[in-house]
Amino acid sequence: MIAIKNGKIVTPTEIIEGKILLLEQDRIKGFVDSLENLEDVERVVNAHGRFIMPGFIDVHSDRIEQYIQPRPTSQVDFEFGLRICERDMLGAGITTIYHSISLFGDDSFGSSPLRTKESVQKLANLIAGIHLKNHLIHHRFHLRIEIDNLEAYGITREMIEQDKVHQISFMNHTPGQGQYKSIEAYKETVTKYNGKYDGKDISSFNAEELLQYHIKKPKLPFRKLKELAMLAHEKGIPVASHDDDTIEKLEENQKIGVDISEFPISIETALAAKEKGFYTVVGSANILRGSSHSGNLSAAEAVLKDCADIICSDYYPAAILYSIFHMNKKYGVTLPEMVNKATLNPAKAMRIEKDYGSIEIGKKADLMIVDIFDDDPAITHVFVDGVAVSRIEYRR
Repeated sequence: MIAIKNGKIVTPTEIIEGKILLLEQDRIKGFVDSLENLEDVERVVNAHGRFIMPGFIDVHSDRIEQYIQPRPTSQVDFEFGLRICERDMLGAGITTIYHSISLFGDDSFGSSPLRTKESVQKLANLIAGIHLKNHLIHHRFHLRIEIDNLEAYGITREMIEQDKVHQISFMNHTPGQGQYKSIEAYKETVTKYNGKYDGKDISSFNAEELLQYHIKKPKLPFRKLKELAMLAHEKGIPVASHDDDTIEKLEENQKIGVDISEFPISIETALAAKEKGFYTVVGSANILRGSSHSGNLSAAEAVLKDCADIICSDYYPAAILYSIFHMNKKYGVTLPEMVNKATLNPAKAMRIEKDYGSIEIGKKADLMIVDIFDDDPAITHVFVDGVAVSRIEYRR
């Protein structure tokens, strides 16, 4: 049994001081006032007044792509990339990660060898098998389905039936709606990627041609999206939508069977999503930046208006921890409330709250100890399944 003393224990509702946290094997055993008469304590960890928090559950992270393909012409071994990735996730306090892997059908952003059927299936197999080998954190697979990829229907069905998927999401990057409501903003984004669109210089397209191209291309019909959502739910897999921008789209997603609204475009849409019972997801980097990198919803505003249930890393893992303390320090949002958005709320959305997401007796001992150095939060200890997998001490 491991005892962690002298810490500020962040629970879903309060911060507890003066208690000793006990871990037994991979679970939280309980809270005690003293170690006296406890003969089976094998190790005592002194938290030195630091915060003891649950490990983060990151429901949307595409960071794995950057570890496997750090440059467009440079690709490393998939398993090597995953192992380097999990070390960095651990340093960011992420103990459960849903790797968000895209199944694209259109290479408007430049063709990516990681978004092909073969690479997606290879990653899914790797993530499914990594837990049979030495590993540090819990890996999960979040399959992102671009709805203009007609082949994605069969691929997704097969992967769900094989228990290779832990979350699916439907995406539509058509300009004129969603993330790219402004066609000019879409053209600017595409230019930044590769300077070309559909094999031609982007300047050769006018806005109307660009819009018509995307409107006319075939997309997965409502019936097939609903079938995939139903199959996912039969397996206990949550279903998300991406970049909701209207109430009508939310209502359509409800009919499909969507549970989660990722990155709603506006405060109005986020409020409507919350009212309709969706879990709402925002990016932690957005909180630190003060706005979306696409010029859309301010995640900090969404938190303050109580329409942001979950914060995820999206593309910047370290931002989760910093955004929690940023919202606490700058806006006065309580630490338990902010921590819940990165732990308990995502656990509920992913349907794993019975075992994960909070410091409660009987739950998995996925924990971290966090100190404040020079006004910034820093992780000094991480436990996964009750195992001390990381320790860092800062020096002057």
